[in-house]
Parts: sequence; C-alpha cells; structure tokens
Amino acid sequence: MPPVFAHGALRLYLLALLEAGPKHGYELIKALGDRFGGTYSPSAGTIYPRLGKLEEEGLVATEIEGRRTKYFITAAGIAELEGRRDELADVENTISASVRRLADNLREDIRTNMRGLRADLAATAEAARTTATSAPFRSRSGGYTPEGQRLVKEAELMVQAFRDDIRVELRLHGASQPLTPLALETVRTVLDQARISIRNSLRN
Repeated sequence: MPPVFAHGALRLYLLALLEAGPKHGYELIKALGDRFGGTYSPSAGTIYPRLGKLEEEGLVATEIEGRRTKYFITAAGIAELEGRRDELADVENTISASVRRLADNLREDIRTNMRGLRADLAATAEAARTTATSAPFRSRSGGYTPEGQRLVKEAELMVQAFRDDIRVELRLHGASQPLTPLALETVRTVLDQARISIRNSLRN
C-alpha cells in the first residue's frame, strides 16, 4: 500500500491541527485517526519525531503538564502555514483520497473474508448433516426428540455466548475510542452474512 502521507505532508498537517489549538501528542494521534475515519492511525514513533523536528525549527513550542507535553504552534509556525495554504489544500485532498482508498481496501478484505466464511460454514454444515443423517431429530408427532432438543439448546447457548463476547468487545472498544461508521458497517455486513449462511444451512 502506498504511503498515506507524501514526504513533508504529515509535518504540514500537524501544524494545521495545532493551529486549531494546543494538543498533547495523543490528541494529535487521535485527531489524525478521526480524520481518516478509523482506517489509519499513526504510531507514536511516527508523530513524536516530527513534533520534535518542528520544535527544533521553532515552528512549535511545548509546555509540560505533569507527565505529558502539550504542543503549541508558534508565530513562525503560523507564518509557515500561511505561506503554504495551497499545499495544505492538496494534503486535505490527498487525505480524502486515502480515506476512500483505505475504505475500499477494507471492504474488499471483508468481502474476501466473508466468502471464506461462507465456504467454511457450508462445509461445516454439510459435515454435520452427513454425521447426523441417522439421528432421529424429530418424533413422528413433529416435535424434537430429546436428542434434537439437546442440540437446539446447545446451538442457542453458542449464539448467546457469541452475542455476549461481541458485546464485551464493543464496550471495551467504546471505552477507549468511538466506534467509527466504517467499523459499524463492517459489523453489520459480517452479521448479515453470518445470518444468511446459518439460515441456509438450517433449511438444507
């Protein structure tokens, strides 16, 4: 995958983010992640060296707050931005294109994974049907036999455990960062495909 930022573009964009107000390094990382809709998040090893370079050049100043460092844009930094507004607009356009590209790649990965999941589910269902062909799941009256009832209950417990696990994952994620629209769409797509595959398996 090509770089998200061209050479020097991230440096310029950090100045633009600081122009909106002072920020800690973590806040800058989060702001960049939000701008990319959760499809890209720079590492601390990417951001802090650039902030240090901006400080060396006098474009950014720092202030220590407890254990954290807050970054401010200086008058020289603002002058740098004013002279490069056209470049900054190009960076914004590049970011928008990168978001679309990353989102398209993610959707393609989801589609590929779902095709594999459907194949696995189909194979598992076929194996289960082959194994269970001799088992009397229903009585002549149409109700489930004791064995059939046990298997239905086991399936229900599996669904409940899956639901509980995903709810925990979502809550843990929400406690640290907001769920992005793209992540929500991913969850919806995966669950819809799983529902369809399970329903088709039960009907066969």
